[in-house]
Amino acid sequence: MKLIIQIPCYNEAETLEIALNDLPKKIDGIDEIEYLIINDGSKDATVEVAKKWGVHYVVNFKRNKGLAKGFMAGMDACLRNGADIIVNTDADNQYDGADIEKLVRPILEGKSDIVIGERPIDDTEHFSPLKKKLQHFGSYVVRKASKSDIPDAPSGFRAYSREAAMRMNVINEYTYTLETIVQAGRTKIAQTSVPIRTNPELRKSRLFNSMFGYVKKSMLTILRAFMMYKPMRFFNTVGAIIMTCGVALGIRFLVYLFIGEGTGHIQSLILTSMLILVGFQTFLIGLQADLIAANRKLIEDVQYHVRKMDYDGVKIKEDVERN
Repeated sequence: MKLIIQIPCYNEAETLEIALNDLPKKIDGIDEIEYLIINDGSKDATVEVAKKWGVHYVVNFKRNKGLAKGFMAGMDACLRNGADIIVNTDADNQYDGADIEKLVRPILEGKSDIVIGERPIDDTEHFSPLKKKLQHFGSYVVRKASKSDIPDAPSGFRAYSREAAMRMNVINEYTYTLETIVQAGRTKIAQTSVPIRTNPELRKSRLFNSMFGYVKKSMLTILRAFMMYKPMRFFNTVGAIIMTCGVALGIRFLVYLFIGEGTGHIQSLILTSMLILVGFQTFLIGLQADLIAANRKLIEDVQYHVRKMDYDGVKIKEDVERN
């Protein structure tokens, strides 16, 4: 059983060694632990620090591509290098490395394919009261969108089985954390969470410049993921709201018409027609989106089998060479 711990990095020379030193060197049930960093266009000595420390693999981007791209590139490299379990953590040592054993245990026991670390948000001193409330609200929205019970959706401290990793697809360019939970929930991949500890803050978060920007990007990511995996439900809901408004206005016009005051309310009749038409068109868009979603499922299934042949072929070759 091989575990690869991956760390996305962007100008992390000052904190990377601290995070690496905190990672476990041995875990019961794991035969081999290796370490990988994703250098997301760093302009400092991040790569030099990683190589000096002794990481096994470095994925290099020539320019910054963002957390989501880095995460997927790291997953690809981990799978190609024979990982049975992949753990993702941060380079700023936000998470307690000793808790990696907690993350991998449900996978080792065959109880889950994705395990997400639940931070003690309310007890985290460097989180402002507003950020704590937004973290809870965001996780609530993700739970509803994904039909899961993950209490800390934005947490980047998580473990993936090999099977789950091969099924992951991240479309947005902002972050992988929210979209992968919605995807796993909607495609019935077993996922759970475990309580973890966090370390004192070493630097400010670089994921967002302002709280408004964080909320906006997070909501758009959740909405887009929901539209991708449940398009019929989304567009039918929107269409029903629009059509209901149109019918309500139509009834209002008829009431005025029956009492002999319909002459001054022709605008309501026009708006009624437009809303009902737009609502019906939204239903049709939902049907088209549902057909596209069905095709996407077929493509994802083909992609999974191609990945399986590709990655497992590399792993078999590696095992033969070792023997």
